[in-house]
Amino acid sequence: MITCNAFYETLTKNGISFFTGVPDSLLKDFSAYLTDQSPADRHIIAANEGNAVGLAMGSYLATGQPALVYMQNSGQGNAANPLISLADPKVYGIPMLLLVGWRGKPGIHDEPQHRMQGEITLDFFETLQIPTNVLSTDPAQAFSQVEALLKQAKEESRPVALVVEKGTFEKYTLQNATKNSFSLHRETAIEHIVEALPTKAVVVATTGKIARELNEIRQRRNENGSTDFLVVGGMGHALQIAAGIAQEKPDHLVCCLDGDGAALMHLGGLGVVASMKQQNLRHIILNNGAHDSVGGQPTIGFKVQFNTIAIACGYASAKKVVDAQELKKELSSFMDQSGPSLLEICVALGSREDLGRPKNTPQENKKILMEALSNE
Repeated sequence: MITCNAFYETLTKNGISFFTGVPDSLLKDFSAYLTDQSPADRHIIAANEGNAVGLAMGSYLATGQPALVYMQNSGQGNAANPLISLADPKVYGIPMLLLVGWRGKPGIHDEPQHRMQGEITLDFFETLQIPTNVLSTDPAQAFSQVEALLKQAKEESRPVALVVEKGTFEKYTLQNATKNSFSLHRETAIEHIVEALPTKAVVVATTGKIARELNEIRQRRNENGSTDFLVVGGMGHALQIAAGIAQEKPDHLVCCLDGDGAALMHLGGLGVVASMKQQNLRHIILNNGAHDSVGGQPTIGFKVQFNTIAIACGYASAKKVVDAQELKKELSSFMDQSGPSLLEICVALGSREDLGRPKNTPQENKKILMEALSNE
């Protein structure tokens, strides 16, 4: 295993002083180390992986030194466009080092949304003609890989990549963890939302713990959740899925349960949804200011005024609540009013240690929802 400190020192010795990316569970120890040890202006947690590539490009243009961009392999899709159309040596030729967590590696059990991504991770970089190594767990070999790849990146003016398997980095505990003073737990907030939903309402829950908590609540209430769509991948796309359903089912209230990190990832979607003027769409952002599912690294969720942005985009209404009393008071009118409407709920960090996962496969979830909608 590699210590985060030694890996960081190897990177800085080879000219990397700017770090950006989107947190990943397999890289959480190293990204936690960056949060604690790297100067705040040298480590930027980006809204999405494509944004991170852009930040790395700008840093190189200003300094002549490559940056490090970290991500989960699920973020390769977001990164593909700027890697191909901007950073590629046939275009601008921008050297940078990509550090990519290998979720769904063939032969390793993982969640359904990671399996296909894991199968194509190395092929993806081969297709993009990005020189790639799987980071060794032997420190000396790993540091040699870093040096060799960065040398190639500089000499050939191109992105290079290191793919990281589970357990590569030694454990590091985040010292400067995100904190907030909100007392309302996210799962409790979702329970209040479920109680306020009208009959036959469709719920689209974003990937991560929000979908898992909704599933647990349905089980506790002995409800089958037949009109719930649990988005298990595709971070940031739950709102557009909800809008697509709302467009085709105008007689159904459609509620999107979103997270602050997910909403920030593709914030332009709020403008598109507003332009569709769907009276039956409700958008709820559960904001704890952190990437809760992948290590608790901070988002800019509390620095952004989601309700102001929504109104500026054209939402019919937008409000913010900070405790259970405000939430219960607001929910009734929120469900009854015309949309598209936004409700931001500020919630505490963390979740239950024993939080389960859905027993139905994604295909089963899809089939159940489509059957429920077709029968109404």
